[in-house]
Amino acid sequence: MFEGLNMGDLGKMLEEAQKKAKELEEKAASVELTAKSGGGLVKVTANGKGEIVDIEIDDSLLDDKESLQILLISALNDVLKMIEENKKHAAMQMLGDGLNPFTGGGGQH
Repeated sequence: MFEGLNMGDLGKMLEEAQKKAKELEEKAASVELTAKSGGGLVKVTANGKGEIVDIEIDDSLLDDKESLQILLISALNDVLKMIEENKKHAAMQMLGDGLNPFTGGGGQH
């Protein structure tokens, strides 16, 4: 399976993969994902790295702690799912850019 794979090529591929991963991480920091719940009464924004960067809560919820908690949990769960999907998409994009040694991006078939 690996008989035609040159170790120098493998090293080059790993170096390229590390470089690409760093670029994707930097790009992820600039991506903003926003989830809303309660028809927009609660909005949670995160970056592609998974850090929550903003939470907006409509004033009408400030007197209803239970509803606020439910809507906040919902928006947080939704934004976390969006982050995971974004990460999966970025990983598939990285593999699609020829860094998968088993699909022909510099390695032997």
